[in-house]
Amino acid sequence: MKHVLFFGDSLTAGYGLTDASKESFPALIQQKINAANLPYQVTNAGISGDTSAGGLARIDYWTSRTVDVFVLELGINDVMRGVPVASTLKNLQSIIEKVKARYPSAKLALMGMQLPGFIPGTIATEFHTLFSKLAATYPMAFVPFFLEGVMGVSHLNLQDGLHPSAKGYQVIADKVWPVIKPLLTA
Repeated sequence: MKHVLFFGDSLTAGYGLTDASKESFPALIQQKINAANLPYQVTNAGISGDTSAGGLARIDYWTSRTVDVFVLELGINDVMRGVPVASTLKNLQSIIEKVKARYPSAKLALMGMQLPGFIPGTIATEFHTLFSKLAATYPMAFVPFFLEGVMGVSHLNLQDGLHPSAKGYQVIADKVWPVIKPLLTA
């Protein structure tokens, strides 16, 4: 059995869901893997509130087990806490480099983000381009805006307006699956 590691923050963890082990997007991807009879097991290493620095601090633990496919979704909490975009970029690069050093044949996928409309322009632009920079630097599958079609759509989010609901995660899983599936079948 091969392993897919989903590594991220509350958006990966499934914050606020009734049963994240069944409703988060990694869990929904596992369901799609099972339906396709692919020999992969998903591990959800999402931690609510995590930052890129927190991810960097814990990546060695998660790469102590085999990683065949690595899905990275981190960075939004950095902006919310005022971390400079350059620091976020450096931390995400370090995470990717650690995974590639430990598992050179691992396939990578990056879940890009955009900021909500209440974040000022320059920060939003810098933040958005950091994901395309990473995707251009490292060979990886790339979803430019992980929450596209979900962010700002009230019935697809929890009451906080920031985290997807179970229905929102269905939309995300359906969007992400065509990007991840080729990594599992190549």
